[in-house]
Amino acid sequence: MKKLLYFIPLAALLVVSFAQATKPAYSDPLLAGFARSTVASVADAVDQITGQRGYMSHDMRPRVGGAFVGRATTALLKAAPREKATAALSAQHSVAMIDAAKPGEVGIIVVEDSLDLAGLGGLMATAAKARGMAGIVLDGGVRDLAEIRSLGLSVFARSVSPGSSVSRFASVAKDIPVTCGGISVSPGDIIIAGEDGVVVVPQTQQNAILKRAQEIDDRESKMVPFIKQFKSLTQTVQRFNRI
Repeated sequence: MKKLLYFIPLAALLVVSFAQATKPAYSDPLLAGFARSTVASVADAVDQITGQRGYMSHDMRPRVGGAFVGRATTALLKAAPREKATAALSAQHSVAMIDAAKPGEVGIIVVEDSLDLAGLGGLMATAAKARGMAGIVLDGGVRDLAEIRSLGLSVFARSVSPGSSVSRFASVAKDIPVTCGGISVSPGDIIIAGEDGVVVVPQTQQNAILKRAQEIDDRESKMVPFIKQFKSLTQTVQRFNRI
């Protein structure tokens, strides 16, 4: 019994240590800053700084894993005749994109105008995990969920489908501007993904957007105790000019 009582807290400590050891460490201060913010705050900041929506469509949801922050690397697939959508050509640039990815990057794969085909499966996910990618975002479907879940790779996608792109779609290019979930994404843009959705931060305005997101976070942190103290959202909104 004594050994059992000793073993349980030790196991718990090991779990905590592992979680701490695997927590992402960002050498880029911009990525570190966005990682401390929230998806909602960054979405608001993009709205305010750029005057345009930066969050992807509502059906871009976490299918495996959780939140991540990283810079985008992209690949695009388009519908093609069977003879041009061979196994070698169908995922050519998606595979090349993953094989060239740097640790911490986010793969953006667009299967243009199709939610019924998977742009990522277990083999590609295994390679992405081995490369140390932060996650994958798919405008299209994902398959082999159980296998990807076992890898611990975070994947956001607009759908889940067992369908293959082979014989239906051909790879077009990698590391080009694409439209993913209704939002333009260029290589190097910062991607923030979490339970609330996915937001794209254009690298041309990343510093201003981070500063505004931090201001929003700071204001909201002051609003919460005010609400609790006065039990009035109306008074809080009037004081802080935010809801």
